[in-house]
Amino acid sequence: MTETPKTSRFARLRKAFISGFMLLAPFFVTCWVFFLLFKTIGGGFRDYLFFFLPSSLREQSSLSVVWNILATCVVVVLITILGFVSRYVLGRYFLGLAERLIQTIPGVNGVYNTVKQMVTTFRAQNRNLFTKAVLVEFPRKGVHTIGFLTSKAQGEAQANVGKELWTIFVPTTPNPTSGYLLLIPKDEIVELDMGVADAMKFIVSGGSVAPLWPSTPSSDGPNRSISS
Repeated sequence: MTETPKTSRFARLRKAFISGFMLLAPFFVTCWVFFLLFKTIGGGFRDYLFFFLPSSLREQSSLSVVWNILATCVVVVLITILGFVSRYVLGRYFLGLAERLIQTIPGVNGVYNTVKQMVTTFRAQNRNLFTKAVLVEFPRKGVHTIGFLTSKAQGEAQANVGKELWTIFVPTTPNPTSGYLLLIPKDEIVELDMGVADAMKFIVSGGSVAPLWPSTPSSDGPNRSISS
């Protein structure tokens, strides 16, 4: 019975030491990694980057860490500039050259233009193509799916049907870049409270990421038809 307090006290000290070690370990490991990084990169390029400085000043032990850090920063900046030039200058040049070559190949140019138009359509700056998330019956009566209203414009197809049809895009899951283009009577389209971004997350996740509802109080309820 007399040894129990000593054992408990030792166990508490051991746990305290382990807790302190676990708290400080990430800090020391990070400092060690950066020290090796500065020593390897900065130390290797220091003499080449600061050749204009006197050797006595470059090799002074008290300033070696400073020169290593400065040399590493210069190397990082130079690599960034090189990447920027290769991506936005040379990259655009070679991309344009390859695109002109593809356009000269019959058959291949048609596939390339189709894919390019699809990618352009779904780029971030064109996300306003989808004006509203809607609910429609598809692919058969009684089965509902989420789509996006893309246009209310009336054209030849609507004129031949003899009623007002709105254009709805129903994307596939989990790849929303493909889907179905539907022309649906406006009275068969149900407005959703969820935004376009939330609806897209819902589709891409296969329904596992459902937005909260109701997001805002509404007296009309969830089954409101879109009015013109």
